[in-house]
Amino acid sequence: MENPSYPEVKLIDNARLNYILFLVSLAFGITAIIAVVIAYINKDTPMPDWLKSHYTYQINTFWKGMVLLVVGAITLVIIIGIPILILFTVWVIIRCVKGIRYLDMQQAHPNPEGWWFD
Repeated sequence: MENPSYPEVKLIDNARLNYILFLVSLAFGITAIIAVVIAYINKDTPMPDWLKSHYTYQINTFWKGMVLLVVGAITLVIIIGIPILILFTVWVIIRCVKGIRYLDMQQAHPNPEGWWFD
């Protein structure tokens, strides 16, 4: 793989920071909002397609995670919310770890708009 240029390195670092912010959001939820804002700001910046796929993946992780989080919170009253929130936590961790792995290999995420991990 060729060495990325400086602006590309900055975008790679931002994408890595976003994955970390999503992981930190499991303890401090506000960091997920910061991550999705960074992803929206960077997604239209000129960059290689492989890198753009990570920003798409992060935006989708945020919105799909919000669906899981809201459903889990609403259904807490009938107990089913507990396993949903546990699933949400595991889902976020796996998505972020796999995303960082693809990012470190400078590869596109294979399914940035999917629900699962690929």
